[in-house]
Amino acid sequence: MATRFEEHRPRLRAVAYRMLGSLSEADDAVQETWLRLDRTDAAEIDNLGGWLTTVVGRICLNMLRSREQRREDPLEIRIPDPVISREDRTVGADPEQEALLIDSVGLAMLVVLQSLAPAERLAFVLHDMFHVPFDDIAPLIEKTTAATRQLASRARRRVQGQAPVPDPDLARQRVAVDAFFAAARDGDFEALVSVLDPDVVLRSDGGAARTGLSAIVRGARTVAAQATSWGKLSPFARPALINGVAGVVVAPKKQPVSVMAFTVVDGRIVAIEVLADPERLRRLDLSALED
Repeated sequence: MATRFEEHRPRLRAVAYRMLGSLSEADDAVQETWLRLDRTDAAEIDNLGGWLTTVVGRICLNMLRSREQRREDPLEIRIPDPVISREDRTVGADPEQEALLIDSVGLAMLVVLQSLAPAERLAFVLHDMFHVPFDDIAPLIEKTTAATRQLASRARRRVQGQAPVPDPDLARQRVAVDAFFAAARDGDFEALVSVLDPDVVLRSDGGAARTGLSAIVRGARTVAAQATSWGKLSPFARPALINGVAGVVVAPKKQPVSVMAFTVVDGRIVAIEVLADPERLRRLDLSALED
């Protein structure tokens, strides 16, 4: 049974990560799923994959509800944990990481998912991302199948309206990101504006230690004005894939000070997610970027 569980672990971790936006909490949810399986008579389980998926979904739902009860400031800015890899990574080399990156679920989408109510998030993630039937999801949230379908539909509209689909061509994404940093390095304000979508959104999470870096900034000229101060960081910006899209890890003296993910659509940057929380940056696994 342990061997069979390990076969499902990448998928379960991918479900939990999309639900929770935290890699460590996703691992906790997967571990709790194993403990529940270990206490269950496997002979009573007809479809192990389906059973495990719904169990990890229920665990994540409870974790989200508990998180909401603890949260003092529901409007706090929190960038989900980034999944970092090299742009020249070997596809399939790490099954768990590939499962996390499948469908290019970028930080921008995960931020939108965080804004959904727990039941909406569960219905959308399980059905739209992992093809779990509504009949199986409904008991988890104590709703009818029709009501569960409506929750997923409402969540889908929000995701489609607020999380634009990035350009599938990574080379085109990188051109826009490189142009952004070149303009920032040169202090060329108009060049910065030209590479940004007029309605670009910048979300920055500085954590508790750097609350001054936590902000949401909207509009090309406003974002460009802030980005001009990043020119001095350009030499330390190492290209990387951040959740499957073009981004950078800024690491002077090999110590990361920020991770930035860019959503590029039609050659322009429409969203920038910045993680600048020192505590969380220290916990990042950057081994994938090592030569």
